[in-house]
Amino acid sequence: MPARLLQEKLLYHHHHHHSTSQQVPEEWRREFGEGDLLYLAEDIRPEIKDDIYDPSYQDAEGPRPKTEFVWRNIILMGLLHLGALYGIILVPTCKFYTWLWAYFCYWASIEGITAGAHRLWSHRSYKARLPLRLFLIIANTMAFQNDVYEWARNHRAHHKFSETDADPHNSRRGFFFSHVGWLLVRKHPAVKEKGATLDLSDLKAEKLVMFQRRYYKIAVLVMCFIVPTLVPWFCWSETFVHSLYVATFLRYAVALNAIWLVNSAAHLYGYRPYDKNIEPRESLLASLGTMGEGFHNYHHSFPYDYSASEYRWYINFSTFFIDCMAALGLAYDRKKVSKAAILARVKRTGDGSYKSG
Repeated sequence: MPARLLQEKLLYHHHHHHSTSQQVPEEWRREFGEGDLLYLAEDIRPEIKDDIYDPSYQDAEGPRPKTEFVWRNIILMGLLHLGALYGIILVPTCKFYTWLWAYFCYWASIEGITAGAHRLWSHRSYKARLPLRLFLIIANTMAFQNDVYEWARNHRAHHKFSETDADPHNSRRGFFFSHVGWLLVRKHPAVKEKGATLDLSDLKAEKLVMFQRRYYKIAVLVMCFIVPTLVPWFCWSETFVHSLYVATFLRYAVALNAIWLVNSAAHLYGYRPYDKNIEPRESLLASLGTMGEGFHNYHHSFPYDYSASEYRWYINFSTFFIDCMAALGLAYDRKKVSKAAILARVKRTGDGSYKSG
């Protein structure tokens, strides 16, 4: 991009200054190339800053504290997965409507995480009107992955302190830990210590998020377990056992593992076309399961992009869903990183696997 254009971009909301260097803190200049400064100057999402990677935080020296197992979680996770395995055996003998219902609940759960807890509440990458926020908070409760407030706190920490002990699912601790193990052991003290420094005022100010947090236990019981089981049983006389094991246990376990693959597989296997210096990678498998969250090298490079991908609808039903909501006037202010900023980043830090066109 010509220097003059860069200059204009950098100056567009600080027009009283004369030189670009005055616009941008010195540490940003060291950390980011001109293409990213171009983005930072545009500042397409000024609301929050705590999901941006902070390279200054490094792990303390010395051995990790001893791993403490949380037996309640281990037993419950084990039982859920046993129930899901039994659910697989029951799938062929389900009624057709039960398959549709289980898939609908799976879809809603995933959207409650991807379009809800992730892109809306953790990253504020678009804005949603009340009817959409209501749907997303209900869908998110069906997903049962902790309430939105806690999910977003963990997720902002995961971006800001990525691949350190302050990252709740630090992938340097291996596939199993970053997939599910982090939920089965006590948090590393650094997670609590650094998590407490994050600005979560936007979440505390949102009544719907705080309402969900207040009534979370009962809401999860109703939305994740009772409703998904009762609907097939009452509405089309499915057996109680098929309803419980397929529409509830199997659906819940598959949705959990799909989202977890973004933390495990998409941090360990795949190309890094946008930034070869970070661990997250592009994972088509993770994108398929989560309807668009597997473009993970891109997402950690540009966490403020509402599509969580350079592209819009490519293996990304969640973006299609948000775009449909925007067509209805329920979503707006969708943030998208400019092609120029993406190409500048690819050129500067990519691993050479980027395919243009």
